[in-house]
Amino acid sequence: MASVTMKNVYKDYTMFGGVIGVSDFNLEIKDGEVIVLVGPSGCGKTSALFMLAGLEEISKGEVYFDDRLINDVHPKDRGVVLMFHNCALFPYMTAFENIAFGLKPTDMSAEEISGKVYEVAKILAIDHLLNRKPDKLSGGQKQRVALGRALVRRNEVVCLDEPLSNLDAKLRDSMRSELIRLHQKFKTTFIYVTHDQAEAMAIADRIVVMKEGFIQQVGTPEELYFHPVNLFVAGFIGAPQMNLGNVKVSGQDGDIYINLGDIKIKLPENKADKASAYIGKEIIAGVRPEDMYEDGAGIFDVPVEVREFLGDRVYLHCSVGGDTLTVRVSPDCKARAGDIIKLAVNPDKIHLFDKQTELAID
Repeated sequence: MASVTMKNVYKDYTMFGGVIGVSDFNLEIKDGEVIVLVGPSGCGKTSALFMLAGLEEISKGEVYFDDRLINDVHPKDRGVVLMFHNCALFPYMTAFENIAFGLKPTDMSAEEISGKVYEVAKILAIDHLLNRKPDKLSGGQKQRVALGRALVRRNEVVCLDEPLSNLDAKLRDSMRSELIRLHQKFKTTFIYVTHDQAEAMAIADRIVVMKEGFIQQVGTPEELYFHPVNLFVAGFIGAPQMNLGNVKVSGQDGDIYINLGDIKIKLPENKADKASAYIGKEIIAGVRPEDMYEDGAGIFDVPVEVREFLGDRVYLHCSVGGDTLTVRVSPDCKARAGDIIKLAVNPDKIHLFDKQTELAID
């Protein structure tokens, strides 16, 4: 096993007519930790992963496994295994041969290789499929074979590049749970890339949110969800995403309020202290769908435009001052498109952001 440290790492594509793909990337990954790099397409997450694995040259900076500098170490000598989103199985090999492929360059005997393959195949519940070739396997079975090939060598670091992106939604959920169980079994350092923030939230010990080559925030799923450091993280983490809109800060009789048109919400003391510096100015306020609720004594009336019933919850998309608010309500809520409902907001759950810097006001 290994800890991983990336210090001031850059990836420069400008010599090829591109951009700076990764800028000043600093990250310490603990031995056995699951780290997920997440962000929109082109944010630099895959470039960071490939530099760590040795598939991309590091333009600047240093990468260490434990205390060993690995910048110039050949990929095969790094103790890293990389799993791609398309499985990349050899079509002419059986599942057994695909899993065993990474063990062939070692000094293991055929008996030892067979034992390791059957051990990992049993954990993955594909030991009955080892004689089949990839064209006789389902998508989920292929994914398990690819995982088996990645895990059988017991490498120090397992890098996964959007491994579930080609699966349908139901199978993706199942494989996500499988990955968590596998990590608990093998205790290997996992570095996982995805654009799916829900996947990141479910799998990660810590999440690295990236935008345009820069790290925006590193933290546990709970830290990112409840305490986003800026507007980008607030809008990116959470599904449906946080409701965000411009509000004006005002003061009255020693209290601090945010105003959205005629709607006036008093801020609790812990938020009012910081927001008081913005009296008379516009800031951005955010509130998650579950922190707004239908209430007969609610503070404002809103028309419902769309109702989404999802079994255990209902999302109402409502119109407020030209913006759309998404509200999570109980399945018992009878509101339909065209209805007017009263909404209340939990003021302790309101997030505030500076309009110029987009940094959290906290």
